[in-house]
Amino acid sequence: MTTIRGYQDPALRARVVRSIPLLYTDGANPALDRPAHVRAGSGIAWIGGVLAVVQDDANFIALVDPESCDVRSLTLPAGEGRVRLFGTDRGNKQFKLDLEACVAVPEPGGEMLAAFGSGSTPKRERIVLVRGIPEASLVEVCDASAFYALLRGAHEFSGSEMNVEGATWLDGRLLLFNRGNGAPMDGRDPVDATCEVDWDRLRAHLLNAEAPPPPPERITRYELGDIDGWRLTFTDASVVDDALLFAATAEASPNTYDDGPVAGSALGIIDGSGARWTVIEDAAGGRFDGKVEGLAPASRPGTVLVVIDRDDPHLPSELCEVELAGPWAYD
Repeated sequence: MTTIRGYQDPALRARVVRSIPLLYTDGANPALDRPAHVRAGSGIAWIGGVLAVVQDDANFIALVDPESCDVRSLTLPAGEGRVRLFGTDRGNKQFKLDLEACVAVPEPGGEMLAAFGSGSTPKRERIVLVRGIPEASLVEVCDASAFYALLRGAHEFSGSEMNVEGATWLDGRLLLFNRGNGAPMDGRDPVDATCEVDWDRLRAHLLNAEAPPPPPERITRYELGDIDGWRLTFTDASVVDDALLFAATAEASPNTYDDGPVAGSALGIIDGSGARWTVIEDAAGGRFDGKVEGLAPASRPGTVLVVIDRDDPHLPSELCEVELAGPWAYD
């Protein structure tokens, strides 16, 4: 197993130049238990010409047109208690799907969105598959407990508390990112790590539980560094112009279940020199105070899109355009 040590690269810059509050175009829908806004954007991916935003505490996928700011809603099945919103504000946080990562994967005749639960508790060992975005969508919520058991059993990847927060597509394989924001447990420390997974085998397992799940392979650990002494941990990743970019946040969370204050977020690149990163700036050049949870390419060259989770169910998540400067390319 390889361990890569990250570092802050002074040649890199990332500055937020546009921010869009994610408000549903048709407002709230009490019959579906849907508020007027995206509560907790936690992962994003392009699919079918729109940006899909998954949420860790709401059984809805937002479909966003970043140019028009139109935000539509794709409804997922109701959860425990036949509701679709979960959190400490409702006293039912323990029942949420905790979808923290999503990725578009090729299918015959189109693409399919795969959204991953964090795996931090048994209730969060689900993978949601959605076909037909953005038109007539077919949704399947798959029990992936056998697959998550393999991930958790690979302690080099899972560490003390598993928390899958990122997923990218790499020519037939998935690269999964574990976030090391857990608490020490059973003699193990939390770790930031990646692993590769054979997608065809995982898809076959999700559609037929008798098919064995694929094991995690090529595990790599990362020690990214810190912001003001607060450890940076992975929150997402995306392939942008053939470069593997990642998002990370310095959050003083006591474990994978509870949120904490945020010192800042970073964007970085994994390449031949390691894991280089820079602290995200706001439009005025100060430190951006948002908790970056999702990362995707943008249509404008030299920019990326990130989604922000404010950790407040009453505040909308934000989709931000981030301008990049410096050597954001492989060596």
